[in-house]
Amino acid sequence: MNYEVQDSTLDSVVPTMLKRLDRIRFRGRRDDFLDLAESPNTSDTECSEEVVIKPRASVRETEEVREAGPGSFSAALDDRTDLNEVKGHLEIALLEKHYLQEELRKLKEESNVDSLKQELEKERCRRIELEQKINDALRSRLEDSPSQTPKAPSAPSAAGSDKQKETVVDTLLKWLYDRFGVYIEDFRFQPEEMTVETEEPLSAKRLTENMRRLKRGFRPVTNFMRNLSALSSWYSIYTSAIAFIVYMYVAWNGWVIPMFLFLAILRLSLNYLIAKGWRIQWSIVPEVSEPVEPPKEDLTVSEKFQLVLDVAQKAQNLFGRMANILEKIKNLFMWVQPELTQKLYVGLWLAFISSCLLPYKLLGFIIGVYAGIKFFIIDFIFKSCPKLRQRYDTPFIIWTNLPTDLQLKERSNTMLGRRVIAAGGRGSLTAAAPVGVSRDEDGGRYYSTKRGAFHEVFNLPESERPLTVCETGWRCCLINRDRKTPTDYIRNGVLYVTENYLCFESSSSRSGSSKRNKVIKLLEITDIQKYKVLSVLPGSGMGISIATPSTQKPMVFGAMMHRDEAFEAIYTQYMKIVTMATAINPET
Repeated sequence: MNYEVQDSTLDSVVPTMLKRLDRIRFRGRRDDFLDLAESPNTSDTECSEEVVIKPRASVRETEEVREAGPGSFSAALDDRTDLNEVKGHLEIALLEKHYLQEELRKLKEESNVDSLKQELEKERCRRIELEQKINDALRSRLEDSPSQTPKAPSAPSAAGSDKQKETVVDTLLKWLYDRFGVYIEDFRFQPEEMTVETEEPLSAKRLTENMRRLKRGFRPVTNFMRNLSALSSWYSIYTSAIAFIVYMYVAWNGWVIPMFLFLAILRLSLNYLIAKGWRIQWSIVPEVSEPVEPPKEDLTVSEKFQLVLDVAQKAQNLFGRMANILEKIKNLFMWVQPELTQKLYVGLWLAFISSCLLPYKLLGFIIGVYAGIKFFIIDFIFKSCPKLRQRYDTPFIIWTNLPTDLQLKERSNTMLGRRVIAAGGRGSLTAAAPVGVSRDEDGGRYYSTKRGAFHEVFNLPESERPLTVCETGWRCCLINRDRKTPTDYIRNGVLYVTENYLCFESSSSRSGSSKRNKVIKLLEITDIQKYKVLSVLPGSGMGISIATPSTQKPMVFGAMMHRDEAFEAIYTQYMKIVTMATAINPET
């Protein structure tokens, strides 16, 4: 009976143990693990106990099996094989446990869990300290406020009070962040973003449009300056008189700054009404409306080229004027002309001493009254009398005499030429000029051409010399349309203009010969115009046509690079000579 109970218990326990062991997932084969002798102490003890227990049970069983018979003995042998299999599975499980423990230990060493735990603990302590400081600050503010009500005696529990404090602090911090968080974020320092503008390709249409935009943008400024100039020049006597009386009354009472502020407000109000559709136009000088040309869609190549040339010329002149202004200001402050900068220096010292000694009310009164008298009276007298302006108008004298960098460069080149000429003439005891050079008696300058002295080449008096504009002349070609032969029809050379003559020196003329040179008296010119030799080429041309009574067709000086500059100089001198001749002989 006992044997049957033991057999039944073994049959029930062994499958259960096998099922539990099957649930264990092994990470390797049995051969990958250590030997049983090399296993840790825990596994050794467990295995030894089983080894000790198992033999006792086996001896006992063998005796019982022997008494029972051969059938029960074979069943016991099967049970023993099952137990050995369970034993092998247990050994493998113990070895797997040991392997996993070793891996866990290695992972803990690599991940530095202890250091992370320490840092986390420090952050928690820091957060607790900050919360405590915030609570102390809020408590001190509440205690300092005058509307604080006396605290009622209460004895809440410690846990309840801590929770209530935490909720109040969290609510207050949330309210502060919602209220002022947006403004605090604005003060966060961030690196400045560098935006690179893309450059547009060159386009004739875009260039023309930009020039028109610039002109439209400058129009309010130019209109304002024209109105101020007209007000100072008494263009409208009634308007200037009223403005002068009002300004002097305001300056006498010390209301100059409020007057200018009121005028600015009035101007903005008028602009608002104009923007709303009101037609308000007030100007001292009548505005000249320029005709707006409709943009052409289809332009020929020559028209596009001419358009680009016109725009480039306007841009060149505009940049030249701006460069002159900036260079004059720079040279004024850099003592390039010491006698001019000295006046500014003395004026600044006087203004500084006056601002230190005089009260500001008196100083403002003096400046306001002087500005009114200067603008309305002194400037009007200077504009009407140019000679007085050239003698006594200090700002005008300083500005007109200030040199630009280009003028300084020309002066240095001229001084260098004088030194070379002076060094060449030191060997001569007489005051005669070298060969090919004529001397200016007033300034000690020498004028020469390629063929010799200027007055000798053109058979002119010694007083005739080239103007300052054309000291080196303008290279061009003379087209004499009265001649038929090619050699006489076109001649290359240099064109000069003097006080009374227009001189052309041919490059093919021999030394000392003046047959191929041309001298035209300015008073004999009947017509002078800009001329375009070939109408097919784009642009306004590069020639000047001059008509005289001795020629059937006007002579043309073509292929001139600086045609506009030469035409301006010749035409100005021509008008000057004609005006002087008319003044001397009114009958002519």
